[in-house]
Amino acid sequence: MNIGAMSNNYTIPVAAVDRVTPVNTDNSVDSSPKVKPIECETCKQRRYMDGSNEADVSFKTPGYISPEQSYAKVSAHEREHVSNAMQKASKPGAKLISANVTLKMGVCPECGRPYVAGGLTTTQIRYSEENPYEKNRKSMEAGVLAGSNLDMTA
Repeated sequence: MNIGAMSNNYTIPVAAVDRVTPVNTDNSVDSSPKVKPIECETCKQRRYMDGSNEADVSFKTPGYISPEQSYAKVSAHEREHVSNAMQKASKPGAKLISANVTLKMGVCPECGRPYVAGGLTTTQIRYSEENPYEKNRKSMEAGVLAGSNLDMTA
């Protein structure tokens, strides 16, 4: 069986396709200088930066990540957000309801290499009514609502 890319009903052997990097059976890329992938300018210039309001996570300033390392570094960064949510939920009166991490994939338009383009972590923490934030919210609402239901029939 001939395995290859199809183009106009002709079979092209995989060995004839440009920019193919051999992968060994243990998923490591052959480190021979002849097949070492060359990083294009687009990949060299790509920077990652965190857009959240959490000051204690990585990439608060723009930083470089290679396409090969993007999955590991972006997923580790998103785990920092999950860890922060777990820490907040460990306080009395708080419970972590959910934590969801989504990684966004991209393909370099110049060299065609796939990379993780970014990530998003969403968490939901439920606080009991003893929470001071909840008490403040209720007192503010009470101040706005006071006198809004006036019965003039009496």
